[in-house]
Amino acid sequence: MSAPFSKVPRVLLTNDDGIDAPGLAVLEAVAAELADEVWVVAPEHDQSGTSHSISLHSPLRVSRQGERRFGVIGTPGDCVVMAARHLMGNTPPTLVLSGINRGGNLGVETMFSGTVGAAMTGLLLGLPSIALSQVFSDRDNVRWDTARALAPGVIRQLLAIAHEAPTCLNVNFPDVDAAAAGPLTATRQGVGLVEGIEVLPEIDPRGLAYHWLRFQRGPRENAPDSETAVVASGRVSVTPLNFDRTDERTLATLSAALQAGH
Repeated sequence: MSAPFSKVPRVLLTNDDGIDAPGLAVLEAVAAELADEVWVVAPEHDQSGTSHSISLHSPLRVSRQGERRFGVIGTPGDCVVMAARHLMGNTPPTLVLSGINRGGNLGVETMFSGTVGAAMTGLLLGLPSIALSQVFSDRDNVRWDTARALAPGVIRQLLAIAHEAPTCLNVNFPDVDAAAAGPLTATRQGVGLVEGIEVLPEIDPRGLAYHWLRFQRGPRENAPDSETAVVASGRVSVTPLNFDRTDERTLATLSAALQAGH
């Protein structure tokens, strides 16, 4: 028989879809089950694609939107720093939860994701952090009920696992009903579904050019233990992330070539 779950003293919630996003509302309901005290510090507007960025050349404006609830005109990373180093006073959060993102954060996309970027900023500050995302196939019918039903158990399960140091975990919920979802499965990042980025030129009503950037996605070869393959099979994926992105194979090639050249 497992030990009873002890509530987290203080949890910080943020996201990249904005403070009014439905996924954040789902996460607030989840956090209410897990924590004694819930703080929300999230961007005023959608900050998808901002990755780990923080604002070094513009001031941050903060609006109080309720008890322990703040909107920030800034990035998800800004929100984590403002919360942990300013708004929450001398008692930083015990846990950072980022999401729940509208759409999966799989493979290469984790490099660009503001959801994951916020969690990684928490890791930089020495705070255990979890990014959570709900995969969808129909943007207008996201299975928020799946994330709502599964997230409390998933987070409890992850918090029960001891780590040597603070971690950043990337969780993705599959696009299936909660009752049909497979177990939480440890995964590696893998390649994901992004094939490239395209530029879409347009002309505004005044005849001036503007441009949109859009990810190009498609089927790519992903190993069976990658988060993309696991989520596609209907299971919940969790990938541990860190900041060291050194390509070991290329490092070995470079080292050998440079040593041979001396």
